[in-house]
Amino acid sequence: MGKLFKNYRMSIILILSVIIGGIVGLLMGPEAKVLEPFGQIYLNLIFTLIVPLVFFGVTSAISNMTVMKRLGKILVGITLIFAVTALLAGLLALIGVLIFDPLSGTDTSDISKILQQVEQDKGTGVELSIAQQLVKTITVGDFFELFSKNNMLPLIVISVIFGVALVLAGDKAKVVKDFLNGSSSILMKMVDILMYYAPIGLGCYFASIVGQLGTQILEGYLKSFILYLVLSLIYYFGFFSLYAYIAAGKQGFKAFWRNIIPPTITALATCSSAASIPVNLEATKRIGVPADIAETVIPIGINTHKDGSVIGGVIKIVFLFALFGKEYDSISMLLSILVVSFLVGAVMGAIPGGGMIGEMLIISLYGFPPVALPVIAVISTIIDAPATVLNSTGNTASAMLVARFVDGKGWLKSVSK
Repeated sequence: MGKLFKNYRMSIILILSVIIGGIVGLLMGPEAKVLEPFGQIYLNLIFTLIVPLVFFGVTSAISNMTVMKRLGKILVGITLIFAVTALLAGLLALIGVLIFDPLSGTDTSDISKILQQVEQDKGTGVELSIAQQLVKTITVGDFFELFSKNNMLPLIVISVIFGVALVLAGDKAKVVKDFLNGSSSILMKMVDILMYYAPIGLGCYFASIVGQLGTQILEGYLKSFILYLVLSLIYYFGFFSLYAYIAAGKQGFKAFWRNIIPPTITALATCSSAASIPVNLEATKRIGVPADIAETVIPIGINTHKDGSVIGGVIKIVFLFALFGKEYDSISMLLSILVVSFLVGAVMGAIPGGGMIGEMLIISLYGFPPVALPVIAVISTIIDAPATVLNSTGNTASAMLVARFVDGKGWLKSVSK
């Protein structure tokens, strides 16, 4: 029990703070808005760290990449398979939210007013074409514009280019690389320090939200959690079985399910993909995945392959769209949600503190006000355990697919001999 509490301690504390905040909000009603400044303090402190956290996190992550065995084919296989499985997870989530909207029937008029006010404050009154909007989304016209939490994607693009240039510079840039690694570590420690205040900040902000919106938002969270569980079960049993079968037929299907339970239980018990690495490596090797592939796919997957987070990203975006009265019924908007959820789940995982950065990416790209951060932070907390299971065990299925890609259709039979 002690180990269980240690693994889930922060999640438990945050959930309790949100529950207490919700109760306080219900008891105080609209007067709970007086607590909002305590939440705003937390948000402002976090927002202050976002820009340097993204820059130092992305650049240091890229600069630390190392060359591995059979580099070319293995990495191509990893890239393709991680991308395809993440997009399939996103498509499943999109179908799920189209069938069952967590906030269907919820009165969101109060939040809509807030959003309209924010858009009026920042709007220019000029309608941009799709091409112009793309340019505006991924680039800025001045270096100093990068230093804003509202320009997350341009900052990531520049950070990636800087990181790649740092790798190409080799030993000449060692001092810069060490500086970036050190700065990234310091910033993550600062985030750890701020997390001591997080229960108070989120609790107060949530009290204010519930006080103004009533119990309907609580029902929305419950429906979101139920939807996520259903989608998780479908993905875990259905898609993982499909991946294993594609990788090695009936033999692969049987081998996968014979060895996947220990990694699943470990991920669920620890709520940590990193803690599951040894068990996942053992499972992949028992299945018959070549050691060089297993030892490449699993560590890389822990950071960059998060199908559970992609599903969560779709639910978060749709939750905010419904809460703030935005429509998402067009093909272009659905594609946008799919792409952003892919970035949030599959790409942002490679960045230290990527979960929070991913949520900020959602807010900045879609123009939501700061109050949206604690709203989706609650969703992140309640889906953490099932998301970890999908993120972690999905790497085992992906390792089998990479083995098929690298060593051909009969890879498992040749190993068995």
